[in-house]
Amino acid sequence: MTPVQRFQAVLFDCDGVLVDSEVITNGVLRGMLHELGWPISQAECVERFIGRALTDEFDVIEEHTGVRPDGAWLLEFRARRNAALAVDLEPIPGAVAAVEAVAAAFDGRIACASGADRAKIELQLSKIGLVGAFGEHVYSGMETPRSKPAPDVYLAAAAGLGVDPRECAVVEDTVAGVSAGVAAGATVFAYAPSSLAATPPEALRAAGAARVFTDMAELPALLGTRAPRHP
Repeated sequence: MTPVQRFQAVLFDCDGVLVDSEVITNGVLRGMLHELGWPISQAECVERFIGRALTDEFDVIEEHTGVRPDGAWLLEFRARRNAALAVDLEPIPGAVAAVEAVAAAFDGRIACASGADRAKIELQLSKIGLVGAFGEHVYSGMETPRSKPAPDVYLAAAAGLGVDPRECAVVEDTVAGVSAGVAAGATVFAYAPSSLAATPPEALRAAGAARVFTDMAELPALLGTRAPRHP
């Protein structure tokens, strides 16, 4: 028997959910922070910056380096980041098949809602062959008043699809992202693989994730189950 579909649409984060980009991007950032005089470790760089908009962390960078990043520094970071992603980016295992299955099950009512800048999102979706799956429903947190953990980008994605955010499933992998989905009123499914950049499952649950899973191949079936919903 086909499971009862309890959502109207599915909203996907991008980094760490669709593409294995976090270590690549974070490595570029760490190198540039070293250049500014902050000998930040890999573990600390992952903990401090993954899942958050870099522009929201300029105060932290200035505190540790005495230098406040400006527009030119940000452009240089994005150029180096995009060059690295263009060479080394790979999809999260099983993500492409999962998106295609979910898109078919939900009659195309899916969106990609990322905290990253649009150029990065589109580069990454193109690299893994998912541009067509999302079509015009790609949303950047850089184009909303507030970035994650605020709910703005998920509210924009739900509005773009013409659905109530409370009837959406959100697929996330960070505390900031889970918090954003919960604040939007959605039910959050958190992906927690075993990797350096992955957020521990207990932190995702504490942030309000309704379900935590470790394999993207599980997602289509999970979206048809009656998982407990966060109040």
